[in-house]
Amino acid sequence: MVWKKVTNGLAPDNEASPDKVEIPLTMEALIQATANMSDAEIIERPVLDERKITLLYIKSLIDLERLNETVIEPLNHLSDNTVNECIAAAGISEVTGLQNAKRLLMQGSVLVHDSRIDRWWAVSLPNPLGRSIESSETETIILGPKDSFSEKIEDNINLIRRRLPTPNLKAESFTVGSLSKTTIVIMYMEGVTNPKHVATAREKITAIDYDMILEASHLGFFIEDHVHSVFPQFMQTDRPDASAYFLGTGKLVILVGGTPFVLVAPITFFHLFQSPEDYINRWLVASFLRLIRYLSFMISITLIPLYVALTTHHYQMIPLQNLFVLLESRSKLPFTPFWEACLMLITLEIMKEASLRMPTKSGQTLGVIGGIVIGQAAVEAGFASKVLIVLVGISAIASFLVPNYMITKANTMVQFVLLILASFLGLLGMVLGLILLLIHLNGLSSLKQPYLAPLAPFFGKDWKDLFIRAPLPSLKSRPLFLHPLKKWRYSRRR
Repeated sequence: MVWKKVTNGLAPDNEASPDKVEIPLTMEALIQATANMSDAEIIERPVLDERKITLLYIKSLIDLERLNETVIEPLNHLSDNTVNECIAAAGISEVTGLQNAKRLLMQGSVLVHDSRIDRWWAVSLPNPLGRSIESSETETIILGPKDSFSEKIEDNINLIRRRLPTPNLKAESFTVGSLSKTTIVIMYMEGVTNPKHVATAREKITAIDYDMILEASHLGFFIEDHVHSVFPQFMQTDRPDASAYFLGTGKLVILVGGTPFVLVAPITFFHLFQSPEDYINRWLVASFLRLIRYLSFMISITLIPLYVALTTHHYQMIPLQNLFVLLESRSKLPFTPFWEACLMLITLEIMKEASLRMPTKSGQTLGVIGGIVIGQAAVEAGFASKVLIVLVGISAIASFLVPNYMITKANTMVQFVLLILASFLGLLGMVLGLILLLIHLNGLSSLKQPYLAPLAPFFGKDWKDLFIRAPLPSLKSRPLFLHPLKKWRYSRRR
């Protein structure tokens, strides 16, 4: 006996019934659902008398190599057995309802219909398409693990479970997006993570009513507490070792299908300055580097506004010898310090974006050559002073020291706000801007947890891993601002 392919030529069906209404599962309904899908195939095979077995699947979604071995070959020996008895070795389940059948079909299952008893089964044969585990390109480190997450959420869960082989590591799955049907998984340590954090994340995810969630940032926009802030309220990482560490401290890790980045919450503003290498280097070295990052953040947002404030309103505060150099550099410029700084900063942002959009090798060349050529040309043409070019270069380099990419974009926005205030009010405007920045940060939260903890509210013991990183044996307790169920890291107190 041979299998016969049937051409699907019916017109698409306009589904008037909502998804919640149970629609009977029939062959005609499935043919209509897969109409105009060139990769949909229907195969029929007669078995004894008037019995007929029909297969329906999407070629691009299933593993075609396993189809013959797992489904077609066993069905050739069907005789008088039922379908589930012949394909007992595969992951097979009975299907009822059209919506459930369509969902399984689009998840990489082969639908099998037995005409004698008019029953449907689904055999899961998803296509194992995906890239292999590679090194992280966004959070590169010299020492430590080199693996990173991929677009397959099952592999990502596996990478975390290998580092935390305990049944206390829980994973709750959700499906979000009426069109994308994106799989969302919340992972947390039962007995360590505060259940309130899990309940808050669960409530926010289940409340999402949107058609497409395609990557982690999209999900973050829907579940963050303050959508209009330039500061991220979730940390994104593609490192399994960092995710395992965060889980051990009492945080949640939210995985999104189809993206190699996960969301970590709750976080604070200070988490954005921490790097995985902080827990690999010697504690004195790690503490020094962390302090350098805080200093670089302040330099990146205040250096150019300080230049504009001093040259516009407070030039008497500049040392005399430096003032002579500055006057000579600005003597032939047609712009005020404010417009001079705006011109250079906007040019810098254009070069940053251009280097990111260009191919890797071309982007590196554009960043180096473009910066040198444009900077030198701007000075010779009289559009910018030599002093400002140096300060812009220092500010740009300092902004890249922060490990979190999202915070570097927030730096630019804060820098321009301080620049405007400094041009009108001088140093008073800068101080006012920094006060407003602190007020804004103090009003933010991540999964309803304060964004400036453990500074405000104050948790003294958490300062061991705040501005400095104390020796690991000294970090005996988990972060108290997370209110973990298990405070101590040791299995027993000494």
